[in-house]
Amino acid sequence: MTRRLLLSYLTLAALLLVCLEFPLGFLYSRGERERVINAAKDEAESVSAYAALSIAAGRAAQDLPERAAHCAARIGGKVLIVDGSGALLATSHPLTEREEDSLASWPGIAAALRGTATEDVRTSTIGGVEYLAVATPVRHGAEGQGAVRITVPTRMVSERVHHVWLLLALGGLAALAAVAALGFVIARWTGRPIRELEHATKELAVGGTAVPVAITKGPPEVRSLAATFNRTAARLEHLLSSQRAFAGEASHQLKTPLAALRLRLENLENDIAERGRGSLAAALTETDRLARMVEGLLAMARLDESAAERERVDLGQVCAERHHAWSPLFERHGVWLVLAGDAEGEVMALPGAVEQILDNLLSNALRVSPPGTTVTIAPRPYPAHERRFPHRASGPGRVELHVVDEGPGMSEEQRRRAFDRFWRAPDAPKGGTGLGLALVQRLAHASGGEALLRGAPTGGLDAVVTLPTAGPRHPAPPVRPPAPHTWRCVPTRRPGRPRSRDRSAA
Repeated sequence: MTRRLLLSYLTLAALLLVCLEFPLGFLYSRGERERVINAAKDEAESVSAYAALSIAAGRAAQDLPERAAHCAARIGGKVLIVDGSGALLATSHPLTEREEDSLASWPGIAAALRGTATEDVRTSTIGGVEYLAVATPVRHGAEGQGAVRITVPTRMVSERVHHVWLLLALGGLAALAAVAALGFVIARWTGRPIRELEHATKELAVGGTAVPVAITKGPPEVRSLAATFNRTAARLEHLLSSQRAFAGEASHQLKTPLAALRLRLENLENDIAERGRGSLAAALTETDRLARMVEGLLAMARLDESAAERERVDLGQVCAERHHAWSPLFERHGVWLVLAGDAEGEVMALPGAVEQILDNLLSNALRVSPPGTTVTIAPRPYPAHERRFPHRASGPGRVELHVVDEGPGMSEEQRRRAFDRFWRAPDAPKGGTGLGLALVQRLAHASGGEALLRGAPTGGLDAVVTLPTAGPRHPAPPVRPPAPHTWRCVPTRRPGRPRSRDRSAA
């Protein structure tokens, strides 16, 4: 804003200076020229009157040369006096014979010898110097006696005109500099409320406390904007505070009754008849489902109110840690958990996001995987053929994180709806909440990536999460030929106890 205001001030000042200085310069130039012409005319008439008296008195040969020399020395030019036939009477500078013979044919002298009342004013260039020529007839009464021609160099006039133009240019630059300095101060003063609004908006955007902006500065429009911002920020801060309070209190207020309810249901197991054991098991299952749903809702609420910055995450290390943590549970259900992939390096993600993404995807994969099948965790580089798309090529590098199972899979319509909150497949077994994949998608988007489901070659699901890679911490080393394509596979030990097939939606 400061630059735009300053540019507008300078543009207006420059236009004003152009509109003032150019007419002033042209007026001064024309005035100087007219002043020199009038002075030359006056001098020519004075010499003409003196020459007429000298010719009438018969002293032209004695008086006119001295008069011509004196006049030429005073005006810094040249004086030439001829008689009625065009013969030279006096001159302040020597002439060649050819010039003396052709004096009567010179335009100014010829016009004066014809006795016209007009003067011939010409500007010629002699020896690289501009001269102003004035010719006046010499008359005694009505009879023409000759002509006087005066030439005055205009170099001094040109120098004065150029000097004035230079002064105007320097004055204009000084005025622009003054306008720039004053305009910068005014622009900074005018834009200060806007900058305060921008700073407060940034603080609010990153999760900081909304500091009220002063509404006593700037023009009325800015003060009105500041007042509106203060009301909006206060309202938003109140809503965020309420959400934070809910996320913090609901965790304890909801978990405790659910845990107590489950404990009471488990204590009833010995007091319930055999025919009621099925209902008790269903109640316990629904209690577990409700607990998971509460955890998912609280996680999404915390994600909505969180404004954490992205950080560098070692994707290979996180994958190895989650593989180690989930392997015992997969073994108990008779499923292989394999870590494979060739993508090493860091990605940009919210703190803890990659861990939560893997936990939800692995939980869903374990729920739908039959005994004896394999679930694969595979971080891979972004496919080269996908980088041709404009919206991807201009962004940072990307890495794909795959979690592939060999379960029953989903139809294309089901894969499109799987990321909706609380959505579950029609044939999904009890126990799911429909929040896992929704949370995965929210975490991926908040980390600058995306999540999608594909059909796996083995018939199951290929859950793909794309994350942006982190830039190098230090200048990159010289480019070397790529190493041969390798895969690393870290399987668990062969499961020993199978379980029944359990198919459910994410």
